Amino acid sequence: MNAVRSPHSPRSLRGSRVALAGLAAVFLFEMLDNSVLNVALPTIGRELQVGATGLQWVTTAYSVVFGGLMLAAGAVADRYGRRRVMLVGLVLLGLASLATAFVTTADQLIAVRVATGIAAAMTTPGSMALAFRLFDDDERRVRAITVISTVGLVGLAVGPTVGGLVLAVAPWQVLLLVNVPIAALAFVGIRVGVTADDPAGLHRAPVDWTGAALGTVTIVLALVAPTRFADGGLDDWTAWAATAGAIGGGVWFAVRQRRVEHPLLDLALVARPLVSSGLAYKAATGLAVAGLGYLVTLHLQLAWGWPPALAAIGMLPQVAVLVAGSAFVGPFVRRIGLEHAAWSSAAAVVVGLAVYTVLGPLGYGWIALALVLVAAGMRVVGVVAGTNVLRGLPEDRTTIGAALVDTSSEVASAVGVAIAGTVLGAVFTGSLTATPWTHAQGVAFDHAVTIGGSVLTVLAGVLVVWAMVRAGRARTTAPSPAAEGVASEGRPEGLPEEHQPAGR
Repeated sequence: MNAVRSPHSPRSLRGSRVALAGLAAVFLFEMLDNSVLNVALPTIGRELQVGATGLQWVTTAYSVVFGGLMLAAGAVADRYGRRRVMLVGLVLLGLASLATAFVTTADQLIAVRVATGIAAAMTTPGSMALAFRLFDDDERRVRAITVISTVGLVGLAVGPTVGGLVLAVAPWQVLLLVNVPIAALAFVGIRVGVTADDPAGLHRAPVDWTGAALGTVTIVLALVAPTRFADGGLDDWTAWAATAGAIGGGVWFAVRQRRVEHPLLDLALVARPLVSSGLAYKAATGLAVAGLGYLVTLHLQLAWGWPPALAAIGMLPQVAVLVAGSAFVGPFVRRIGLEHAAWSSAAAVVVGLAVYTVLGPLGYGWIALALVLVAAGMRVVGVVAGTNVLRGLPEDRTTIGAALVDTSSEVASAVGVAIAGTVLGAVFTGSLTATPWTHAQGVAFDHAVTIGGSVLTVLAGVLVVWAMVRAGRARTTAPSPAAEGVASEGRPEGLPEEHQPAGR
């Protein structure tokens, strides 16, 4: 859906290289941060004298705060300026990263990770929203988001290796201090390369702070509950309490958003076919990728006894496709269109998970094939699903739309790991990490892969089919290009839902 060219819109990616460098640095931080930290966890545990629970909170604190605050931060950015909120978040990121140099206890490190999570919530959704805003046509938007995501994926791929090399010659704090120059690069690129928000393009309704608090609590509990299930199993009462709280909070949030005059998140916008289908594609991908990654890691290192270095080599097919696939995303999307690219790439992820579930225990070749299929699918769907969501929203809601995309992926990933971990805990007997396993334990693991992988495959497949149905609904409607002039609080009197403008 192409819009009329803005007089400030660059004609090419080269013309926006400064802005793209800044936005890519933001995505690099998101991908690099946790991957390099995970490498340092054993060292952190020894130096700070912290056990497994403390180390878990070092990583969980960031993820929970990041996921919980994204909707609220997105709503604030749409009202007060995406660029402005992004720049403030980058300053906070730099300061929080600098504070790592003075950390001497686990509690201090957790506090730093909380501050980093807040900064990530302020910056990450805005990177997609600002990239989308740079251009007025979908082809260049896809190319821009592909460039940004490629930089992040390269960081994700090389992060653990580089982190291990750094730890051999420097203290672990260096791995988090690297965020300081990344934040500085992002700040300069966005400050220089992205124009200030036009006040006329901002959402003018006041922020529903009560709704923001409800949404944050709901998402936090939705992220904590799967972790508790994976750690404590189905008998863990805290997991069930968090689940009940997430469901209750979600219902309360939805009721409030329907009744309040100025909702934080207009549910009518989320229900638009283009938006809901994009979110479902992202959720299906997050569910499958997280579950597969969890199981394959255990499969290679514990079931087959591969050392960590060999297991890392075993993951190279996925890394290679994620990094090299950027050259094929644009041509692929141009050839078959955004809609077909979305469902086919999401389907490839589900098929890859199914291949691993059925054939993975038979040999590494099948695991490599599964990794390639999943990587190829997620490489495309990560770009097109988010683009479709933003296309389906009014211009003044693009940041909260990007936050929705990230939130759906975060929550689905947590659920994917929880399902795989819970099934494994129920089926496997004895200590998971005490190797070598007995023959019975090896059989039990293969059984857990079959059960857990099948459940994840079915759930992800259902989401993809539902998203395809919703996308078909988007085709049958006749959206007006005047969406940006329609107030998001409600549709014009007497206009049926199927004739509501779909945004850009």
